[in-house]
Amino acid sequence: MLAIGASGTGKSGLILQMMAYGAELVADDRVTLEMRGDQIFASAVPQIRGLIEARHIGLLMARTTGAVPLDYVVDLDQSEPKRLPEQVTVQVLRQTVPLLRGAGVPNLAAALMQLLRDGRVNPEWPTT
Repeated sequence: MLAIGASGTGKSGLILQMMAYGAELVADDRVTLEMRGDQIFASAVPQIRGLIEARHIGLLMARTTGAVPLDYVVDLDQSEPKRLPEQVTVQVLRQTVPLLRGAGVPNLAAALMQLLRDGRVNPEWPTT
């Protein structure tokens, strides 16, 4: 998952919360995206690998994972008007990636952890 948004929107805070739920850090602040076959992979730039900013505390050291497939983009600048939204996508390296609008979403870190762990129901598919 790649968190995007303007400075101060809470990207690092979101990732810290997800780490508290068991997520592993790939990168904070800057990420390298590359194509491997038909999949986008995200990895840390060497200069800041293993660091994450905790606002008003400082730079914290963190265990990191290597490159991971990019499955979702979360935009913390955009809010989602619908309670049960249809899937929206964004183009990343000429690939289509699901986009989640995360501004103001309560329990965003917990919801994202559940999404990454077990997925979501496609609104076009029947649930029974």
